[in-house]
Amino acid sequence: MARIDLINVGKTLRDRDRAGPGDGAALPGRGSFSIRNLTLTVPDGQTMAVLGPSGCGKTTLLKIIAGLIPPDSGEVRYDGSDVKNVPPGDRRLGMVFQNYALYPHLKSRTNVLSYFLFRKKTPEMDAMARAKFQRTSELMGVELADLLDRRPPTLSGGEKQRVALGRCITRDAALFLVDEPFANLDQALREKYRVNLKILLRQFAITTVYVTHDHHEALILGDLLAIMDRGRIEQVGTCQEIYDEPANVFVAGFLNLHIGTPPISFLDARHLPRGESLGNVRVGVRPEEVEVSGAERENGIRGVIAGTLGLPMRNATALTARVGEHEVHAQTAGAVSLRPGDPVWLTFKRYHVFEKASGRRVRSYPEP
Repeated sequence: MARIDLINVGKTLRDRDRAGPGDGAALPGRGSFSIRNLTLTVPDGQTMAVLGPSGCGKTTLLKIIAGLIPPDSGEVRYDGSDVKNVPPGDRRLGMVFQNYALYPHLKSRTNVLSYFLFRKKTPEMDAMARAKFQRTSELMGVELADLLDRRPPTLSGGEKQRVALGRCITRDAALFLVDEPFANLDQALREKYRVNLKILLRQFAITTVYVTHDHHEALILGDLLAIMDRGRIEQVGTCQEIYDEPANVFVAGFLNLHIGTPPISFLDARHLPRGESLGNVRVGVRPEEVEVSGAERENGIRGVIAGTLGLPMRNATALTARVGEHEVHAQTAGAVSLRPGDPVWLTFKRYHVFEKASGRRVRSYPEP
């Protein structure tokens, strides 16, 4: 396996060099995008899910790790060794990118085993190929087996993705680099393959960098999350660490553990519930930390219900209240009798305080 270190990595590419719409952070008016002074460590045997919006530089980051794009500055290290002069083919990588790069004239079975196709044929290598293929088939099931005798031009985008993922698994890889491999699959297959891939990564403890804009996917697959925005890593940690202690306004507003509801509400400091004088700050509170009452409460913030939405799958109700010029989102158990226009009082069980100018989190009440 391998530990991966990126140390102060920088890369600027012109639009003409950009391979796709997700390949980097745009620099307005300059026809280029960049990754700037990026430092990141992927521990040996763990999966780092790099989560960020489209265009933030996730795919460019993967290509730098793979050696497909050389950095302009900084270092990429595998197990402490700088790999600047190590070509991609010698880095023991298994890669699945959004473009599948399958051999069109070969059957899918041969594509899956293409790593062994270019190795010296020996009984030991043949046995390894059979074992790898058997394990891959078990993990991916009938959805792969049905494709093995067909060639890539006859496959749909989702089917090509399955073959590309199978090829990645069969390689003698120390590092997996994975770029949204389930994007073209239907929902049922996507959920199944996420679980199967998680089992594979845990069983073989393969160091993996997995980039996605899908929160649900990142939460399922990542041992650690790296939140990325505009060519920068904003925060690294476990999902719960980042959710409980977001580094800044962007992270707090981006990471959402409860898909389908707003991640956080922001208010100016004048709405701080406890009356502290903290200067020019913003307060952020998550929906599950907001208590809503139709009766006046001490230290409560008065608002007016703007809308409600039943969440029957969770036996809950999502509410939105207007507080001055701000909206505060809340989630309560069961049904509620409140209607738009009703007055309410909001109390916060926990909230975060951010500097208004920099967006940096100053503190949280109460601390976890």
